[in-house]
Amino acid sequence: MPDYELLELVLFRAIPRQDVKPLARALIDRFGDFNRVLSAAPARLLDVTGVGDAVITELKIVEAAAQRMARARILQSHVISSWDAVLDYCHTTMAHRDTEQFRVLFLDRKNVLIADEEQGKGTVDHVPVYPREIAKRALELNASALILVHNHPSGDPTPSQADIAMTTQVQTACSALGLTLHDHLIVGKSRELSFRAAGYLDS
Repeated sequence: MPDYELLELVLFRAIPRQDVKPLARALIDRFGDFNRVLSAAPARLLDVTGVGDAVITELKIVEAAAQRMARARILQSHVISSWDAVLDYCHTTMAHRDTEQFRVLFLDRKNVLIADEEQGKGTVDHVPVYPREIAKRALELNASALILVHNHPSGDPTPSQADIAMTTQVQTACSALGLTLHDHLIVGKSRELSFRAAGYLDS
């Protein structure tokens, strides 16, 4: 089903008994695709003529449902053997954000997810990260391993020098405390980059 037709179904619930095709097309034209419409900030959605509180509420309900379904696939599962589900969850929750977000997936000794926490929000190209706080939180949760995840709103998941330096600092802090840093994922618009696969992490 084309993006605009799927969006029409969502809009019809918010604006019944009206032709929602023009609004659906206007939203797709403005934001690019269905996923970007769902994840757009309410203030930006309101810039589109025809969008009101009811439309925003309906869009955010669908967005929350999609994120919850993706998250359910990795809860209480062996994360390393469910890697495709992890990537799907990270892409669903972060790929279309307008600003950078940094999350940490905390795992137990069996690599089962015990916590998924946002550690920071930033600007379009930067988010503050504090390696010591990440390590401290891992100890509080009695975690044994972790996966770092952040997005690049530009769409290009290529790591910056700051990304590489920060990851090295986190890995050093983890090693000192007996924690394992499995990976650092950078989520772009259509693909993700794995620090482990790209050779940025020490074995």
